[in-house]
Amino acid sequence: MLFLPDEARSLPPPPLVNKGSVWLGLTGWLAALLDNGFAQRPVLRAGVHRQILFATVGWFAGYFLVKRAEYVHAKLDRELLDYVRRHPEDFKEAGW
Repeated sequence: MLFLPDEARSLPPPPLVNKGSVWLGLTGWLAALLDNGFAQRPVLRAGVHRQILFATVGWFAGYFLVKRAEYVHAKLDRELLDYVRRHPEDFKEAGW
């Protein structure tokens, strides 16, 4: 997968209901509502299938963006801990 390397498979998956999924799902739904409003159609009653489609696309985009963010943060944490492990003299505990 181009979006995530294979080493990201070792991480646990994020929950299906997370902040990114909810926000982008709502953003997709609002985009469909705005499209209805700009086209002078009834905002809530027209194009319900489009509203569901936009919300679903936003939900899955949010899920995969959160998954990517968790991978990037895990990779940075791994590199930082590796540096600390290799250079313990730079990270001595504060003594009295």
